[in-house]
Amino acid sequence: MTTSIEAGRVLDNPAWLALHAEHARFAQVNGLAARYHSDVAPFHALGDPDDPRAWDDLCAFVPPGEQVLLAGLGERPGPGWRVERSVPGVQLVDVALRAEPDPALVVLTADDVAEILQLIARTQPGPYLRRTIELGTYLGIRDEGKLVAMAGERLRPPGWTEISAVCTDPAHRGRGLATRLIRAVAAGIRARGETPFLHTGAANVTAIRLYEKIGFALRRTVDFTAYSRRP
Repeated sequence: MTTSIEAGRVLDNPAWLALHAEHARFAQVNGLAARYHSDVAPFHALGDPDDPRAWDDLCAFVPPGEQVLLAGLGERPGPGWRVERSVPGVQLVDVALRAEPDPALVVLTADDVAEILQLIARTQPGPYLRRTIELGTYLGIRDEGKLVAMAGERLRPPGWTEISAVCTDPAHRGRGLATRLIRAVAAGIRARGETPFLHTGAANVTAIRLYEKIGFALRRTVDFTAYSRRP
């Protein structure tokens, strides 16, 4: 397992590398541009954001008037593109997390997607689509049969796996459910010899404090920016 923050240069462009490795089966690639299937994840990626050819290749996925979501470019649109909106975020990596399986958690499957989407709508942890569950293992906690908390695996660049969709129903917060889920998801990641990492909004100070408390450390700031082609 990688433990050094500086060892994670692969995390400078995790979506691109994941789409050319573990998640190649979900990828659409056009030269220096790539994207996930539209029902799996909303993310696009560029092999070299400083190369104008990458932005030209991206045009194949983004008709005029539509937007594309790219992360970590510092709001630097390529020629013929413009920024529509941007959300500042942070990227954290596991440096001292206590990862441990939790037999009380349930493995979520495609049969749970409708209920997952309801929980996502109530908690707004970030994008989650009908086939997102195919990206990795997702674990949940049920209370009287109702799904009240979940977390799972999203981006998988070589040597790393992103923990994502960490959310708890507002009526069940304050019970340590998110911590249990993160530790259990991380146990599966560690078992593959990979290192957990995650993203969250820079304004979500409560989540950042929790992640740092349980063993994550800030690696870098990162923007999540929507771009569109100029008319």
